[in-house]
Amino acid sequence: MHAPLDLRLLQAFIVLVQTGSFSETSRRLGRTQPAVSLQLQRLEEATGAPLFTKVGRKLVLTDHGELILGYARTIMGLQDELQARLAAPNLDGPVILGTPDLYAAYLLPAVLSGFRRAHPKVDVDLTCALSSKLMAAVERAEIDLALVTGMPAFREGEVVAQEPLVWVTAESSSIHLENPVPLAMLPPGNIFRDYGLAALESIGRTWRFACVSESLSGLQAAVFAGIAVGVVCKSSVLPGMRILGRSESFPPLPKVNLVLYRSGRRRNLAAEALGDFIVRHFASSALAPPSRIVRTQAGSGAITTGAG
Repeated sequence: MHAPLDLRLLQAFIVLVQTGSFSETSRRLGRTQPAVSLQLQRLEEATGAPLFTKVGRKLVLTDHGELILGYARTIMGLQDELQARLAAPNLDGPVILGTPDLYAAYLLPAVLSGFRRAHPKVDVDLTCALSSKLMAAVERAEIDLALVTGMPAFREGEVVAQEPLVWVTAESSSIHLENPVPLAMLPPGNIFRDYGLAALESIGRTWRFACVSESLSGLQAAVFAGIAVGVVCKSSVLPGMRILGRSESFPPLPKVNLVLYRSGRRRNLAAEALGDFIVRHFASSALAPPSRIVRTQAGSGAITTGAG
């Protein structure tokens, strides 16, 4: 009979996958590099096979490592749910969470289902809108939490996740070869749009708008119809879409921050619990950022803390 797995080994493994670096993993966990290496060795011995292979200087998961990673994230997620439930067993009441439909569709289901299991008496009211509108709503205390795309115009908040942006077109479409290239974009003031246009201009490629939509479904329709190229988060790439890169004359795009903002004008214990749950969920996910900025409650500044 196999001995029970040490959760600390799973945590170190998850962080190592996120960072790809023993030094950064040791920094986040507050341990020495030899200690982290020993934990990885112990996990490999406990699970019966190597978790990583090296390609050049890069750590790449083996098939066994991919299998263990999926279970590790599930196990650590369940631990977070249990801790949340034990911390506030009788928590109830409504919470209004605002987020763009992009995140609602592809990132929130796991968060909301886990939070529901931890706090079945809390009613989460989900509001979908553009990030700029949700920021205004949370500032007016019309919603309790806003989980939005970080933008330079916004105040500092809690960076809970980081996602790469990618160019996409329909799988069998050649629309990306047209010049000017037709684009499906969000309205002005959105960082996906800003980054996309700046990237094209940096290589001197001309463009035109074929679709401007506030909703993800509108952008997806234009892409799937083969009438435009879009910019989306990598997690929202669907079957039938093809990612474009340098070989198709599309420059790489930067990552965007997913930022959590909390209304400071009213006390809501259920909202605080959901906000903390969101932070913990992404901290143990593949989207965990290297660090997060936390604005102090008094609004007197910001501190940078490790995301792990």
